[in-house]
Amino acid sequence: MPLMPKRTKHRKMQKGQFAGLSKGANFVHFGEYGIQVLERGWITNQQIEACRVAINRFFQRRGKVWIRIFPDKPITKKPAEVRMGKGKGGVDHWVAVVRPGRILFEVANVPRDMAQSALRRAAAKLGLKTRFVERVEQV
Repeated sequence: MPLMPKRTKHRKMQKGQFAGLSKGANFVHFGEYGIQVLERGWITNQQIEACRVAINRFFQRRGKVWIRIFPDKPITKKPAEVRMGKGKGGVDHWVAVVRPGRILFEVANVPRDMAQSALRRAAAKLGLKTRFVERVEQV
């Protein structure tokens, strides 16, 4: 079952803007290590699931994983070989809009090198530049 909202106010959505930096989720909050996006873009529900599977397989039932993004934007697509006009297409898939600074995944209860390897594998599933970040303790 794909990652998508249970229900939404509107079935279809406009494209929107990518300008600016991430408004929230800029710091590692739950785990010890995380992966932070450095570019703006869309991350599909399939990419999020692929990352989750890659991290969990690498950990082999050790550690804890938090997913800090959720695909709540519907992307529509018209069928192949359909003429112009006749309205907007049906919902094809769901995406999460990410801007620079957003933490995508967090992990805990694993050594630093293991977390780094797992998150590098997850980053390979995304089409965006990312970096490995550690938790900073607030004084």
